[in-house]
Amino acid sequence: MNLSSWRQNLFELWHRPPSGYRPGLTLSQLRRDLAGLDCLGQGAAGVTFHCPRRNLAFDVTECPQAQFLMHIVVCQWHLRIPAAGPGRACIGLRHTGAIRRQGVAAKLQAGEQADWAPLMQRLCQDPLLLAQLLPLDFKRLELHRDDQGWQVRLEHFGASEVVNRLPGMRRYIRLNAVQREALLDTFSQLQRLLGAY
Repeated sequence: MNLSSWRQNLFELWHRPPSGYRPGLTLSQLRRDLAGLDCLGQGAAGVTFHCPRRNLAFDVTECPQAQFLMHIVVCQWHLRIPAAGPGRACIGLRHTGAIRRQGVAAKLQAGEQADWAPLMQRLCQDPLLLAQLLPLDFKRLELHRDDQGWQVRLEHFGASEVVNRLPGMRRYIRLNAVQREALLDTFSQLQRLLGAY
């Protein structure tokens, strides 16, 4: 076995889905949590939701993450927001406060600080956005800007599945009604704010 085939085998081993992963199962559970939204399937591991009441369209994809004797299937939410003009940036948002959530902090991960400082300040201080972001239970929230506009990428603690092999167990963590409204309202507020940048 030569070095390139060894690397290829290692790459395939690292990137193959975990044992017991059933594509589309977590998304079928999520469809129930998002009942009332229009849904268009993209395949076994991706779906597009439309919310006409809020003028939103977003994609959700499954992302299996292997762990020792278990795996987690998280849903990654993607919202595209058109924006005029060129520019590239990546901004990460997180909650602040050690015990209670007190606010939101924005960190520029890529791009020029001077170009995006007004937006970052607005993201941390806009009262309508903060009202939705503070109760939202998210693991990761990133805003990516390219020449076509913004892409919001969110990983929520809910709408995920935990699968143990020993002992055998499969549990779906629901996206409850409060989190559903907070998530959809957050997307609406981000669409309002980011469209101007």
